[in-house]
Amino acid sequence: MKYSIIVAVYNRPDELRELLETLTRQTFRDFEVVIVEDGSTLTSKDVCDAFASQLRLSYYVKPNSGPGPSRNYGCRRASGDIFIFLDSDCTVPDDYLQAIDTAVVRDGLDAFGGPDREHASFTPTQKAISYSMTSLLTTGGIRGAKVRVGGAFHPRSFNMGITRDVFNDTEGFSGMRFGEDVEFSIRMMSRGYRVALIPDAWVYHKRRTDFKKFFKQVHNSGIARINITLRHPHTLKVTHFFPAGFTTYLVMSVVAALTQPIGSLALLLPALYTVALFVESSFKYRNPLLGLRCVVAAYVQLLGYGSGFIRGIIWRIILNKPEQGAFEKTFYA
Repeated sequence: MKYSIIVAVYNRPDELRELLETLTRQTFRDFEVVIVEDGSTLTSKDVCDAFASQLRLSYYVKPNSGPGPSRNYGCRRASGDIFIFLDSDCTVPDDYLQAIDTAVVRDGLDAFGGPDREHASFTPTQKAISYSMTSLLTTGGIRGAKVRVGGAFHPRSFNMGITRDVFNDTEGFSGMRFGEDVEFSIRMMSRGYRVALIPDAWVYHKRRTDFKKFFKQVHNSGIARINITLRHPHTLKVTHFFPAGFTTYLVMSVVAALTQPIGSLALLLPALYTVALFVESSFKYRNPLLGLRCVVAAYVQLLGYGSGFIRGIIWRIILNKPEQGAFEKTFYA
């Protein structure tokens, strides 16, 4: 078996059904699917049983521990030479695995990742969140679109692959509650493994379904950035400070506008930025109402990540507290 597709799932049988349906249509067929049910109360067993005759599929159930340890659990039970991690809220095009195999064979990759796209069937909120995570006007767009080898590209676990040798050497994902995929990528590259982005190996990624869940996700990502920095200090970049700087400036601008006669001038820059977001997104979707929703998503992303980043600095660096996230009711909020 060449590839093992490993999916950690928590309470998402309907989304998993959509992913498995797209896997049945793959043009490249040398793969298995390993589903790890991570302590769900709404299980995916019936969904997996329905696809057992169409896919080489294994289904495991374990107590909830989060996606990182669950992916490691799946790797230890997989039979493939290369492990591919997909989130349960993704679907893939028919030539997804073929694109991966072509790049892996051609470039001799030890690990890789692919980008994400939005599908026409996405809800307006999902499209807006996708916009905020990919636009060049937000920090979500500072990820590049060309194949890079080395330290410039960190595969993300919604669309990520590693060889069995890499897993055996690194022991997979750490016990970090959030940001475990970036931390894993950093460890891989520090050991000299050849890691690259495969632009043609893209997925449709639904991400969060509402702004409240999206805020929780990016807030925890901001905290995780500090946790990662304390483990790997050399990885902190100037761009990581942008959302925190934006959040701080916006709060100070609002305070100035409310307390000083000319303080409202401080809101000019956020106003211009808001207009830029609205114009770009409205033009992209040819829909001003969706453009307004994209503006909201961009602010949720920046303020969520920025406030999490600031919170992480206070908690981990100033107060010298242990690693944690803000929203930990489950690992799949």
